[in-house]
Parts: sequence; C-alpha cells; structure tokens
Amino acid sequence: MAAEDSDAEKTEPASAKRLEQAREEGDVPRSRELATFAVLMTAGAGLWFTGGSLVRELSATLRGGLSLTRDQVYNPQLLIERVGADIGSVMLACLPLAGLIMLVALGSPLLIGGWLFSSKAFMPNFMKLNPIQGMANMFSKNALVELVKAVAKAVAVGAVAYLVVLSQKDAVVGLAVEPLGQGSAHMMQLIAMAFLFMVGALGVIAAIDGPYQIWHYANKLKMTRQEVIQESKEAEGNPQIKGKIRQMQREMAKRRMMQNVPTADVVVTNPTHFAVALKYTDGQRGAPRVVAKGTDEVAAKIRELAKEHNVALLEAPALARALYKHTDIDEEIPEALFSAVAEVLAYVFQLRKYKKEGGQYPDRPNGNRLPVPPELDPFNPASQKNNDLH
Repeated sequence: MAAEDSDAEKTEPASAKRLEQAREEGDVPRSRELATFAVLMTAGAGLWFTGGSLVRELSATLRGGLSLTRDQVYNPQLLIERVGADIGSVMLACLPLAGLIMLVALGSPLLIGGWLFSSKAFMPNFMKLNPIQGMANMFSKNALVELVKAVAKAVAVGAVAYLVVLSQKDAVVGLAVEPLGQGSAHMMQLIAMAFLFMVGALGVIAAIDGPYQIWHYANKLKMTRQEVIQESKEAEGNPQIKGKIRQMQREMAKRRMMQNVPTADVVVTNPTHFAVALKYTDGQRGAPRVVAKGTDEVAAKIRELAKEHNVALLEAPALARALYKHTDIDEEIPEALFSAVAEVLAYVFQLRKYKKEGGQYPDRPNGNRLPVPPELDPFNPASQKNNDLH
C-alpha cells in the first residue's frame, strides 16, 4: 500500500505535453489581484494627471447644459439635440481616461500566463453544475486561500484608509470652514491621496498573489510517476507494439531475402546449421554479394528453395561460417575470402556449361580445403583466440 500511495502522489513537474493540453483547454495561471491593482492604479494615476482638465471640461459642459435658449425650451427637437451634444462632449472628455483603463484591463491579465484564446473554454461544462463538486470546492484549499485574500484585502484597505484619515484629521475637519472652491479642491486631493494609498496596499497583496498563482498552477498540474511513464510510452510508443513492429519488419526482410534465393548462383552450406547464398553478376564491377543467409530453420528453408530452383549447393563448412559471420545481406564478400569464393563460382559456372553443352564433368571442390583464413572462421580456435585478445 505504501508503494502504491507514493506512486499515486503527484511529485513530478508537469511535462510540456501536459502544459500544452492545459493551454488548449484555456487553463493558464491568472492573478485577479494583479489585474485589479493595475486597473485601479491606472485610474488613479490617470485622474491625477488629467483630473484638472477633465473637471474643467465637465464643468463647462454642465454650465452649458443648464443654460438653455427659449427655442430649446419650447422645441423638444432642439432640446434633444442639445442634450445629445452635451452627452457627446462628456463622452469625448472621458474617452482618453476610459480608453487607457480599458487597455490596461485587457492587458493586465496577460502579465501572468500570456495571451491565450481557446474555444474549449466556451464549451459548457456540466460538472460545474454538480452540487457535490460545488460543496467540495467551497471547502477546498483554494477556497480557503481566496477567503484569506478577501480578508487580507479588507483589513489592508480598511487599515490604510483609517491611517490616512487619522493623519489628515485636522485637514478633514478644516474643510468645513474653507471656501467652496478651495475646499472642493482640497477634498479631492485628500480623496486622491487616500485612494492611492489604498491601491498601494492592494499592490502588496498583488505582489504576493502573482508568484502564488504561478506556484499553484504548477502544483495543480503536477503528475504522478505512473502518468509520466504512461505519457512517455504514448510519446515513444508502447514497447509491446514496437516489438510487434520489429518482428513484422524482420519477417518482411526475411521474405524479401527468400525471394533472392532463386536468383543466387550458389548456396554454401555448413551443411545443416549455416547456409549463405551468393550471387555474382558477370561484367559488373565489384565482388560477389551475399543475397541471403541464415542458420538452422532459415538455413533449411534456403536449401529447400535452392533445390526447387536448381541453384547449386556446395558444402563448405568453414567458408559458410565465415561468410555468415563477416558479411551482411546485399554486401560484398570480404577480400580475404575472394580466393575461396572464386573456386566455388568457377565450379558453378563450369557446371552450368557442362549441363548446357556437355563435355567433361567439372571437378567438385573439396569444401574442407578451401583457402579460408582461420581467423575468419568463428568455430576455429585461432578465431576465438583473436576475439579474446580484442
């Protein structure tokens, strides 16, 4: 049980494939606190720098809106046009600040997680309507963190607001005795200062929430060892399936090799354990090539095909073993075996001529006396000694 529990624990970091799947589903790290702080700070800074001109434009629009001509009072059409013009002036005056706030509201979530558009995020998820799952989410670790953040925001903002008002208590009380214009401007300064301090408190929470959301996202997507192994199998291929593919490839190569046996000039045998089919194309450059080879059952099949298609068979144990050991399919024979193979092919070509034209039957070479270097024969003690030295 302990081994199963440890294997089921999510201890491995998320793989690139897991992260990509999460992005495709619209799941990326986001910090609402960071986005809220960015929007509020932008609004406060925008009001700080453009508040004077904005107030002047809105005041002028208000004064103009309260000044109506006789025609506008008695003509509803003119009154509607005047109201529409005033609304347009207000919107035009607020447009730069509103546009800046909208731009920051759209761009601030991209600070963590980057740009993402996923159609899967628009698909309905009926699991969210599951009351049991909803209750579990209410009492989850994430819900507890959100509760702590909400309490922290309330405490931070409330504490900062209290400290600002306490520090400016005399100024707030003195607003009652200041002239209307001066008092209004002073009050706006106090409100702006309190706003910026409160937004600064939210900035501290956002600075903590941003790294936390990145950590929480990485922790949420962690994988168990079994998931890592399974993903690796899916990426690299199941070993059993790969084994089947290799087996099929070997069988296909074997069939292709067997198709070459009828075209061979001679099959050199051990006589039972080894069989190597050789082919030499007269008039072409290069040494004779091995077109098929095998041991035991494969060797027996090669000999059977050779007999069916009248391919010459020659027992030469040392030569057969050396060819099998040191030459692959469709490769030229080693230079050290040229003399031995030349004697074999000379006999084969003379035998063909005898069968076609008659005459004297060629002398069959003694397979045990062919000039095969001892070090090339894997069964020769000299070859085994040489391998031991290497």
